[in-house]
Amino acid sequence: MYPSFCPGKIYLHRGSVDMRKSFEGLGGIVESSFPGELLGGSMFVFINRRRTHVKILSWDGDGFVLWYKRLERGMFPNILRDGDLIDRRQLAMLLEGITPKRMNRRFSIGENKMLKNNNIDL
Repeated sequence: MYPSFCPGKIYLHRGSVDMRKSFEGLGGIVESSFPGELLGGSMFVFINRRRTHVKILSWDGDGFVLWYKRLERGMFPNILRDGDLIDRRQLAMLLEGITPKRMNRRFSIGENKMLKNNNIDL
């Protein structure tokens, strides 16, 4: 089971994090890396240096939630390519250990409407 309740953005912290940190320590990292986002309903994903542990910190309206996973064997894949934001699919793949060969969407509903408004056939 993994956290799938994120109405906001999902941020993946680029650097490695000491997994002994808890709410206050991780919250301090969030404030320094993503100013003003801590209480906005976003999720923040932290991975240790060996990529065997992951912690996810989020604010659910009346308190912080901390989710923790430790692998017995293997490592979490490196999915961060060009930015700090990931989507829920990338989070699920990270937690399940899936390394995609490519990360292209087939289509987007917003793009589909835009193409129809411009009279472009698909």
